[in-house]
Amino acid sequence: MYIDLMKLYDLLSNEYKISDGWWPGNNKFEIMLGALLTQNTNWGNVEKSLENIKTNSLMDPEKLYNLSLEKLEHLIKPSGFYKMKAKYVKNLLGWFKNYEFSFEKIAIKNKDELRNELLQIKGIGKETADSILLYAFDKLSFVIDAYTKRMFARLGFKIKNDYDTYKLFFEENIPEDLLIYKNYHGLIVEHSKYICKKNPICQNCFLKSYCKLDR
Repeated sequence: MYIDLMKLYDLLSNEYKISDGWWPGNNKFEIMLGALLTQNTNWGNVEKSLENIKTNSLMDPEKLYNLSLEKLEHLIKPSGFYKMKAKYVKNLLGWFKNYEFSFEKIAIKNKDELRNELLQIKGIGKETADSILLYAFDKLSFVIDAYTKRMFARLGFKIKNDYDTYKLFFEENIPEDLLIYKNYHGLIVEHSKYICKKNPICQNCFLKSYCKLDR
């Protein structure tokens, strides 16, 4: 039998002191951009791209929408795959323009409808869509990433290796609480970065009594 999800949440919360909401960003738009730019790169590179945008006073959806593709490519170059990602940013901003770049208009929309719309945007996959929904739009949509699948497989959870199955498992077994959704994903990332790595540091793991990984 695997560990109760909320007991695990409490253990992780006691070990890692993260800020409420976890995802870094000074505003919702910065969070939305970061969720897209972090695809296939580390957060340090994303920070450089976001800083370039801020330094040029372009951390505004309408300004960035009107910026030329070439200038946008230059700004986000540190994030890697910058030509492709610049197009994806433009696609996302084109969608956001339908809401007059208003997070207030987004807030009144149904989560599932928004998710379906995001998934229709070229460059937005399930993980990115859920990251935007949860951290930028404050919608209860749990984020699943490779860290989550690796960590929970090692803890003995018998979950089909499928994004939607994992997402449903979490959403059925944790409270419908925005802060728990945000922090839980953040705590999984923190533990996976420092302990439950590809080559895990099992001797330092406070969860080793629950772990099923052959060592």
